Amino acid sequence: MHFLTEPPRFLFFTGKGGVGKTSIACATAVQLASQGKRVLLVSTDPASNVGQVFGQPIGNRITAMAAVPNLWALEIDPQAAAQAYRDRIVGPVRGVLPDAVVDGIEESLSGACTTEIAAFDEFTALLTDAALAQDYAHIVFDTAPTGHTIRLLQLPGAWSGFLEAGKGDASCLGPLAGLEKQRSQYQAAVEALADPLRTRLVLVARAQRPALREAARTHEELAAIGLSRQYLVINGVFPAGEAASDPLAAAIYAREQAALAAMPQALEGLPQDRIALKPFNLVGVDALRCLLTDADDTPQGAAAVELPAPIEAPPLSALVEGIAADGHGLVMVMGKGGVGKTTLAAAIAVALADRGLPVHLTTTDPAAHLADTLEGSLPNLTVSRIDPQEATARYRQHVMETRGAQLDAEGRALLEEDLRSPCTEEIAVFQAFSRAIREGDSKFVVMDTAPTGHTLLLLDATGSYHRDIVRQMGETGVHFTTPMMRLQDPRQTKVLIVTLAETTPVLEAANLQDDLRRAGIEPWAWIVNHSVAAAQSHSPLLRQRARNELREIDAVATRYARRYAVVPLLTQEPVGVERLRALASREKA
Repeated sequence: MHFLTEPPRFLFFTGKGGVGKTSIACATAVQLASQGKRVLLVSTDPASNVGQVFGQPIGNRITAMAAVPNLWALEIDPQAAAQAYRDRIVGPVRGVLPDAVVDGIEESLSGACTTEIAAFDEFTALLTDAALAQDYAHIVFDTAPTGHTIRLLQLPGAWSGFLEAGKGDASCLGPLAGLEKQRSQYQAAVEALADPLRTRLVLVARAQRPALREAARTHEELAAIGLSRQYLVINGVFPAGEAASDPLAAAIYAREQAALAAMPQALEGLPQDRIALKPFNLVGVDALRCLLTDADDTPQGAAAVELPAPIEAPPLSALVEGIAADGHGLVMVMGKGGVGKTTLAAAIAVALADRGLPVHLTTTDPAAHLADTLEGSLPNLTVSRIDPQEATARYRQHVMETRGAQLDAEGRALLEEDLRSPCTEEIAVFQAFSRAIREGDSKFVVMDTAPTGHTLLLLDATGSYHRDIVRQMGETGVHFTTPMMRLQDPRQTKVLIVTLAETTPVLEAANLQDDLRRAGIEPWAWIVNHSVAAAQSHSPLLRQRARNELREIDAVATRYARRYAVVPLLTQEPVGVERLRALASREKA
C-alpha cells in the first residue's frame, strides 16, 4: 500500500460517511502496532464506532486495546468538547455582563462552527504535545480536520477586538472569540498538518462518481490551504471475479470501472491504492488484519450464506402516497453525501408531478447534478438550483454596501476577511432557502439538501433568524410565521432522512435526527437506499453483504424511524424520468 510506505508520525483519514475511513484507519493502526510500534488511534467522528470495531468501550480517554498489543485508542466527543468550550468562554462573563449580552454570546456559540472548532481544540494538543510524541511512534486519526475548520483558524488575529468594536457581522467570528490565547498552538498544529515529513493526509473514496467528485473537492480545498501532499485510497472496489454470473454484480462492476476510468483530473496525480470489497463485516481484529491484504481468506464465520429471498420492506412508493395526500408542502431530503439524496429527491418530485401536482424541485447542494439525473422535463415540474457562489457574492456585496459603509479602512479590511469565511456562504444561501420554504404554501417544494454539516448550518441560521424575529415582535400580538416555524410544523414540512444499510451511515443519520429534534424538527421518515438485501443477487459476496445489512435495516425500522422505506440497489442507475418514475412506483426499476 502506497499510503503505508514509510509512514510519518501523523496519519489522517478523511472521507464521506460510509466510504470506510474508520475501517481503514483501524486496520492501519493494527498493522503498525503489529510491527512493534506504539500507536495511538484517535477518532474525531461524531458517529465514531471505533469501540464497536474493537469490541470494547473507549470514550474520551486514552484506552489500551486489549486485543492488540502496542495499540491505544481515544474517541473525542465533539458535542462534549463544544459544551466545555462554551462553558469556558461564557462562564467568566456570566453575572458580569448584562444578560442580553451573555445571551448574544451563547447564541453565537450555538452553531455547528463551534462544534468543529471545539473538536479541533481537543486534538490540537495531540499534534503539538511533545510528551505524546515521545510516547507514540504514530498517531492515526479517523476523520481529518476539514478545510472549513482550517480556514476558520486562518481568519485574522484581531477577532476579539473586532467584535468588541461592534464591527463583526453574523458569521464565524462568534465561535472564534476568545481563542487568541490558543492561536500560537493552533498555528503550530496547522504547520504540522502541512508538513509531509510529519503528516500524511489520506483521502478515502469509493469507486463511484459522486464519491470521487467529493474526494476531488476535498483534495482541492485542502491543497488551497497548503495541505497538498495527499494520498488516495479507493475502498470497496468490486472484484471482477464476482461479476461473471450475476447481472447485479456485473452491473456494479461495470459502473465502478466506468467511474474509475472517468476519475476527476485532480485525483489522477495522487499516489493511489485500491482495496477490494470484502464479504465480511469489518468488526474485530481478525477482519481488520484481512482488510489491507489481497488474500482471499476471510475471518471465521464470514463465509457467504444464501438468503431465501429479498427482504419484505415498505417501498418508496408508500412514502410518496403519504406525501401526496397533503396536496402541497416542503419535502426536505437530508443525509450525508454519497447516500443518493439527489436521485431520491428527483424520484419523489417526478412521482408527485405524475399525479398532476405542481412541484418545484430544488437543491442547496454545491455538488448538485439534478439536470444530469432528470435528463428531461415533465409537466407540472420545475427545477432550480440555489447557486452558493452567486448567493454569497450578492450577500457580501450587500454587507459591504451597508455595514461596511460605516467602517474605516481597517474595519472594512477585517470585514472583507470575515466575509471570506465558510459560514458566510451558509448565511447567504439561507436567504434563498427561505424563499423556497414559503413556496410550500401553494405547491410541493422538494429540496435536495447539501451534505449534513452544511444543512445543519443552514438550520442554525434559520433558528437564529427565528429567535430574532420572536424577540423583535415581543408582545405586539401581530401574527407572524418564520422559516423555522414552517420547518417545525409537520403539516408544512416533511423531512426525509436518507441512509445506507451500513453501520456508520446509520449512526450518522441517527445523529442528524437527534440534531433536528433539538431544533424542534421531527423527521417524517427514513429511506434506506441502495440496499443489496432488497435486491436479487446470486453473487456470494453480495449475498453476504445483504446478510450484513439486515441488522442495520432492523435498527432503522425498530429504533430510529417512525416510518421508513427501503430502496434496492439497481442493475441500472436511475437516471432519466422513466427510471426515476419506476424507482418511486411499485414497478420494476
